[in-house]
Amino acid sequence: MEDRRAPFYLRDSASDYDRMVRSAPELYKLGYDASDNEIPSLLAESVLTLGLFEILRDMIRKHDPDAIVSTYPLYQAPLTAYFKLMRYYVPLTMVVTDLATVHRIWFSPSVDMCLVPTAEVQALALNAGIAQNKIHVTGIPVSPAFAQRKHRKAHLRRDLGWDPDLPTVLAVGSRRVDQLVDHLNVLNHFGMPLQVVAVAGKDEELFRQMKAIDWHIPAHLYDFVTNMPELMMAADAVICKAGGLVVTESVAAGLPMLLVDVIPGQEEGNRDFVLKNGAGDMVESPIQMLETLAHWTANDCKLLHERARNARRLGRPNSAFDVAELVWRSALRGPMNKRGRYGLGRTRLIDLFTRNNIPWREAQVETFEQFDE
Repeated sequence: MEDRRAPFYLRDSASDYDRMVRSAPELYKLGYDASDNEIPSLLAESVLTLGLFEILRDMIRKHDPDAIVSTYPLYQAPLTAYFKLMRYYVPLTMVVTDLATVHRIWFSPSVDMCLVPTAEVQALALNAGIAQNKIHVTGIPVSPAFAQRKHRKAHLRRDLGWDPDLPTVLAVGSRRVDQLVDHLNVLNHFGMPLQVVAVAGKDEELFRQMKAIDWHIPAHLYDFVTNMPELMMAADAVICKAGGLVVTESVAAGLPMLLVDVIPGQEEGNRDFVLKNGAGDMVESPIQMLETLAHWTANDCKLLHERARNARRLGRPNSAFDVAELVWRSALRGPMNKRGRYGLGRTRLIDLFTRNNIPWREAQVETFEQFDE
C-alpha cells in the first residue's frame, strides 16, 4: 500500500481509516455495512485489481515465492487477477483476522486455503462459496512467545521491574482507542491496591497525557513495546479495544478483557465473541469501569478468575505453529487448482485492463506446466 505507484486513496487508507473511526464511527459503520454485499464487493475488487496489479506482479517476480500468505483482504483480487492473466500459480492462503464479523471481501474461492479463527467465521466462509476442504479453523496466529513462556506472573513482573505482588491491570492504547486516559484516571483513584501498566502504541499525544497524570498508584508507562506477550502474561486483566489481534492475544495469555472501544460494524463481532464466552466485559464509561472492577475483585476476585478461565479456554497460543505447518505443506504440495479453473474470467480481466490502459502482457510468464495433472 505504501508503494509510490499505489493510488493515493490506497496509500492514504490507513490514516483515513484512523480519522474516520475516531471522528465518524457511525458513518464508517454505514459504509462498512453497505459495501458488504455482492455488487459493491465486485466493484471494489475491480478497483483494487487495477490499482495494485503491477505492484504485486513485480513483487512476485522479484521474490519468486513457493507460497503466498495474505492477512489483508484487499490483496486477494489483484493476486487472483495475476494468476489468471499470467497463467502462473503458487498456493495462496488467506488468514482471516476478525473473530466473528467478517466482510465478504475476505472470501475468495480462488484461494487454496482459508484459515479462520472460529467456527462462526468458518460458517461465513462456507456461505461465501469457499469449499469445505479449503477451510481450517486455526485461530488468529499470535507470537510463538504465548506458547513458549510459562513463568509465573510474579516472576515475570519482577523481571519487568514491576511490583511482583500487586494486582496488575494492563492498558493497551493507540490512536484508535478513545477515552483511554479517562479510564486510567479512574484506576488511579480505585481505592484498592493496584498497579497500572499502560502502553501508548506510538501515539505521542496519548503518551504525553499518560505521563501528565498525577499518579497515586504504581504506574509503568510505555510509548511502544516489542514484548507485548510478556506484558500480557504478567498482567491480571487488560483494558483494550475490541480489535481482532488484541482480543486474540489476550485469550492466548488467558487475560480477561475490559473492552473500552469498538469500531462499529467491523469489531462488533469481536466484542460479542468476548461477551458471549464470558472472557470480559464491555465498559462504556469511566464510572462503569469502577463498577466492573469492583465486581471482578469482590469475593476474593471470584469473577476475575472466572473471566480468566474463560479467556484461557478460548486461547490458541499455538496458532502460529498450526498456520505455519499448513502453509509449509501447501508449498510442498503445490497448487490444488487446475488450469481450467484459473482460466475462468480471464477474458473479462483482459478487457478490464485494456479499457483502463493497464499493461500486463509485457511481464507475462508462460508457466502452463504448473497446471498439468
